[in-house]
Amino acid sequence: MAQRKIIHIDMDCFYAAIEIRDNPNLIGKPVAVGGAANSRGVLCTCNYEARKYGLHSAMASSLAQRKCPDLIIIPVNFDKYRESSNNIQQIFKQYTDIIEPLSLDEAFLDVSASSLFSGSATLLASEIRKTIFQSEGITASAGVAPNKMLAKIASDWNKPNGQYIITPANIERFMQELPVKKLFGVGKVTAEKLSKHGIQYCRDIQKWSKESLTETFGSYGQQLYKMARGIDNRPVQTTRKRKSLSVEETFSADLLPQQVSKNILHSLFNSLSSRLNNLKQESSKDIKTLFVKIKYSDFKQTTIQSAYTEFSAHAFAQLFKSRTKDNPKPIRLIGFGVNFVDKDIKKSKRQLELEFRDDFA
Repeated sequence: MAQRKIIHIDMDCFYAAIEIRDNPNLIGKPVAVGGAANSRGVLCTCNYEARKYGLHSAMASSLAQRKCPDLIIIPVNFDKYRESSNNIQQIFKQYTDIIEPLSLDEAFLDVSASSLFSGSATLLASEIRKTIFQSEGITASAGVAPNKMLAKIASDWNKPNGQYIITPANIERFMQELPVKKLFGVGKVTAEKLSKHGIQYCRDIQKWSKESLTETFGSYGQQLYKMARGIDNRPVQTTRKRKSLSVEETFSADLLPQQVSKNILHSLFNSLSSRLNNLKQESSKDIKTLFVKIKYSDFKQTTIQSAYTEFSAHAFAQLFKSRTKDNPKPIRLIGFGVNFVDKDIKKSKRQLELEFRDDFA
């Protein structure tokens, strides 16, 4: 089997970079894009000057302003960012047809079959980054590797405006030295759990058998076993199926659970229903579960879900009430959402059922 060549392109501070490009007076200043500090907004992103103060995406704008008094917060302009993203997607198509967008500012590209630059994925990545800068006036970082997981890790290695290459020959050494916190799904809580078992680096995971990892960490243990060895056989998917859909509302002032009116809950449901109706590829019959997300005034959040029986405002209201009846804490944000059925899994299960019947009929 031919060795794959995957490039992960990740734009540097995308929203902020576009705003700075359009207003050169912002160059060198701490800049963030998000909601205003006096209206309970949060940051979508910030540039590296702002990150020096410990600022990051999803941080409350008011806290960010306290940490960095000189911070310039610019309102979100998704139309402008989407236009630039579309331009970048067109640039990708100049080099390969196998593209998997992850968001407005990042994508996987499979260039395994490309003959450009004598088939060098490294030179291709450099050329793509150069073309993006010439076209859009903003920088991108890239990771080049034999699979998606490694390419995504690599794109973060020399940020901003850089790239990193992991060759097949270097995978084993690279993974041994890689901190586990760089792996997908390893956040602060998971990192602490792993640390309690003496796991800090991927080489520590490699000492465990697949069975031991599964016994200790459940089904995620099997994923850890593969990731720690740099194994990822997922193809670059040119079409991505939506797994969930949600809407949320952040209140201008904290509300106690009993202050959350039916109008608020109905408004969230109507917004979610409208978005669902606008999706061509999904419908209510594809819903697997309903969920409600609640973020409290202390920024801690909780999610409750239930199997889908009916798509109604009442069903969401019941979920909300069941989660808040024993928790009187003030609420900052409420979100309603649905998870969709994995049609590929559903199809494969049906196929297995048919094969079983054929074998034992």
